[in-house]
Amino acid sequence: MTTKFAGMLIALLGGHFFACAQTEIRKITATKTNAVFKIDGMLNEPAWKTAPVVGKFIELRPVPFRKEDSANRTEMYILYNNQGVYFGGYCYEKNKDSIATELIGRDNFGNNDFIGVVLDTYLDKINGFEYFVTPLGEQMDAKAIPQDNNGNSEDFSWNSVWQSACKMQPDGWSFEMFLPYSALRFSKKDIQSWGLNIVRRRNKSGQQLFWNPIDPKVNGFLTQEGLLTIPDKISPPVRLSFSPYFSSYVNNYPYNTAGVKNTTNAFNGGMDIKYGINESFTLDATLVPDFGQTQSDNHILNLTPFEVKYNENRTFFTEGTELFNKGNLFYSRRIGAPPIHLHEVSGKLDSTQHIVNNPSETKLLNATKISGRNKNKLGIGFFNAVTETMYATIENDQGQKQKIETNPLTNYNILVLDQSLKNNSSVTLVNSNVLRNGKDYDANVTALLFNLYDKKNKWNLYGNGYSSTIFSNTKSTGYKYGGGFGKVSGSFIFSTTVQAIDDKFNPNDLGIQFYNNNINTYIYAGYYFTKPTKWYNRWFNNFNFNYDQLYVPRSFQSVKFNYNTNLQFKNLWWIGLFANASPKGNDFYEPRVAGRFFRTPSYFTIGTFGQSNNAKRYSVVVTAMFGNTNLFNQHEWYFDFTQIMRFNNKISISHYINLDPISNNIGFPTSNSDNGADGIYNNSTLLFGRRNRMTVENRLNFKYSFNNKSYITMRLRHYMGTVTYKEFFTLNASGNLDAIPAGNNGIKQYISNNHNFDNNYNTFNIDMVYSWRFAPGSEFNVVWKNGINTFERDVVNGYFKNFNNTIAAPQNNSVSVKVLYYIDYLQLRKKK
Repeated sequence: MTTKFAGMLIALLGGHFFACAQTEIRKITATKTNAVFKIDGMLNEPAWKTAPVVGKFIELRPVPFRKEDSANRTEMYILYNNQGVYFGGYCYEKNKDSIATELIGRDNFGNNDFIGVVLDTYLDKINGFEYFVTPLGEQMDAKAIPQDNNGNSEDFSWNSVWQSACKMQPDGWSFEMFLPYSALRFSKKDIQSWGLNIVRRRNKSGQQLFWNPIDPKVNGFLTQEGLLTIPDKISPPVRLSFSPYFSSYVNNYPYNTAGVKNTTNAFNGGMDIKYGINESFTLDATLVPDFGQTQSDNHILNLTPFEVKYNENRTFFTEGTELFNKGNLFYSRRIGAPPIHLHEVSGKLDSTQHIVNNPSETKLLNATKISGRNKNKLGIGFFNAVTETMYATIENDQGQKQKIETNPLTNYNILVLDQSLKNNSSVTLVNSNVLRNGKDYDANVTALLFNLYDKKNKWNLYGNGYSSTIFSNTKSTGYKYGGGFGKVSGSFIFSTTVQAIDDKFNPNDLGIQFYNNNINTYIYAGYYFTKPTKWYNRWFNNFNFNYDQLYVPRSFQSVKFNYNTNLQFKNLWWIGLFANASPKGNDFYEPRVAGRFFRTPSYFTIGTFGQSNNAKRYSVVVTAMFGNTNLFNQHEWYFDFTQIMRFNNKISISHYINLDPISNNIGFPTSNSDNGADGIYNNSTLLFGRRNRMTVENRLNFKYSFNNKSYITMRLRHYMGTVTYKEFFTLNASGNLDAIPAGNNGIKQYISNNHNFDNNYNTFNIDMVYSWRFAPGSEFNVVWKNGINTFERDVVNGYFKNFNNTIAAPQNNSVSVKVLYYIDYLQLRKKK
């Protein structure tokens, strides 16, 4: 159960997207103006009185289809000229104290009321642009994008440059927004017809209201848009902008080694370029990029046979990448990842050599993306990136240095063709390709996807087919295919999917997939009570079923059941229950050796969560869970607690902690750093261990906003993961565990003398950022980053002892300053 919604409309619709399938939609025609506007939120210009009025909003929540209260009504006016579209309006409030305000930073809704404009400029009911403002004048923008088999999702990493201002009034708040045509994408036509909806949130009352009503029982929110007409022909302008940057870094780490500097500095410079190839397609390029100020990763102790998937925090790889995410073939963290031969260097050394330098990340030289959608509703995306050849430096006892290549010059690219069809349907072709210079292998993946809805937007049919090829000394080709159908509208919805992956399918050179050789059957069913009663506003229930088989040879893996229920009370508190269960199965991945498996025991978990009204100054979210596994009587307790305190509009503090103790857990003995080899004895005997595990994560966030363009944030995170082994077994050919024979001193000696399998991993990070948006699209940032990582085999009992030991360990400190300046070609030409 997530405690933070991914986006605004997800929050509005309770985590499931619905929209209105109306026979009558609202329509409005914008008025052209030649007036000169000062965007100050005041609506003083006489031209506003000539604009048509958008009003009579309809409630989605808490009572669907209820008309807005006249004392708290919403009015908006729409004008346009040759440069862009103007939206101005007034959000009336009977009591000024009922306006929720907080300075939280761009693209964060926080504890705010807001007004937002959602535009479907291609009128395909699948793709859209969203622009929001809060009473204190902060901006949010996003792209509305298709969500697989379930309406729409949102990409808040997308940013554009537009103007807005808001003003608090005695009876509410007023606003002005100017969206230049350069901030939009649309086809060249004599008359523009765009999907339009306007959304208002009154946070303290829990109200969400829309201009064009939304039916919470029908799939997809863009399918419910009203219609905005711009009657004159408008010509999309030249869209060309430059964002040069300059950055400086000072880094300190106490190597305290002769010939190695503890303190280093660096100076960087580069540029981002955005160019509108035509009215529909845009080229984005980053030259000599600098991502040193991105937020630190949330590293964890990984005991699984799978890699950890980390969030992408680099802006270029998150902004406007919705087309490239089709088919889940694009995991951008592959670009700039550790060199593919990073860990092979030590094996190439002789007794006289040592490693001087072995970079752990590949350097990105440049990246380019082209994306857009033409008048025939064909979306085209092309992404390309090049990383530099990487070398490790080694030195012998005589001081002679030598370079060993750890990663070749590599080109990454992905091509997407996405055709929107009638009834919100689409068909998509995706191809990803990785080319490496020299003898290293190349990789290619191709996928064909379709997603079809009926005319009434009630039924959905979807499917996919993938092919992957690895080009090395021998060519290896694998396949993935599947499909399903479902009912997507109504109080009762369901879907069923079957996905098959053969044992050779591998998209991981540019994508991420944790395992192959699998057939999964998935069934989802949900029932939603959206009409409020005397004691609750909404009540959601869903059931999930997963059945997994091995693809080759066909074998049973697991069957899993899950049930969730979530209910919102009239006071805007949430409460929920969830339960999971699985009978005995077979795990073909935990042994880390092909052809071997572990017979997994049955288990169940049961848990609950609660969330207070997050519109209050102080709010909390609590989750608690208990689980039992029917082997060694394994018990797992899980607890997390989030609290947020907003002292005023400018200052807030949030704290998150989770505790996850597991007793008598069974698993393959490994560590955070040994790549899973420790538990294999004599290349054939597989060890499993009974162990106690403890995970604690502690996060503290502080935020202070000077105004709506300048703020300072600080994020502290400490993570502790410990594992203590109590008993060891060998895994037999039948997948069961055998006690180590009393006379087998070889294994016992291997365990006791050569290896201590216990784990004690701690990581601590501080990310402190001062950010100032000194002009539209321009930023000045100062960042301090502190990082500590410790890994030991000896477990230190006690959280505070681990924390103190971590703080006392060597730490890396980095201070950086970065200036990015946005230059718009049209504004530059106008000034000249």
